[in-house]
Amino acid sequence: MELRVHAMKEKYALPAMELVEEVFTQWRDETEGRTVRRLAEEIRSKKYYLPELELVMVDEKDEVVGYAMFSRFLIEGRYEDELLLLSPVAVKTRLQRRHISKELIEEGFRRARALGFQAVLVEGDPRNYRSRGFKTSAAHGIVAGPNIHLPHVDCLMVRELVPGALEHIHGQVDYSFYDTLREE
Repeated sequence: MELRVHAMKEKYALPAMELVEEVFTQWRDETEGRTVRRLAEEIRSKKYYLPELELVMVDEKDEVVGYAMFSRFLIEGRYEDELLLLSPVAVKTRLQRRHISKELIEEGFRRARALGFQAVLVEGDPRNYRSRGFKTSAAHGIVAGPNIHLPHVDCLMVRELVPGALEHIHGQVDYSFYDTLREE
């Protein structure tokens, strides 16, 4: 199977959101699928969206089989030109464990470094992100705020794109900028 990575193009916008919803529905349930899709759509509508860092992987039929979005992220109102959030990442369920997410994430790192970004934050299962160089963010002074309920402290992770970048990036993570993630 021949696969290619592209920055988001209009023709991939809807299929990418359908993939995200499908993957997260299969992983957990319909509510999770809808929520993660709404989050990606909301990120697209915000000023921190970076179309050049919304990536899709397509197969030889030009169908979207993988997706990763990197967007600017603030911690306590700082670091928007240095820090990115990686969310969401999705790979067609039947194609998982074939390094599609690895290739998307690594390409995202390469492009982000070229744009001058210093670090990437992600929330998820550490088993999925440790191999990409992510480490527990709390060890670097980046902690979940009071409205973020992690299953474990290790689920909030960060990765330097530039050596030494995390020496000055610290604070409490807060997702309240996104309506989709606000607790009711």
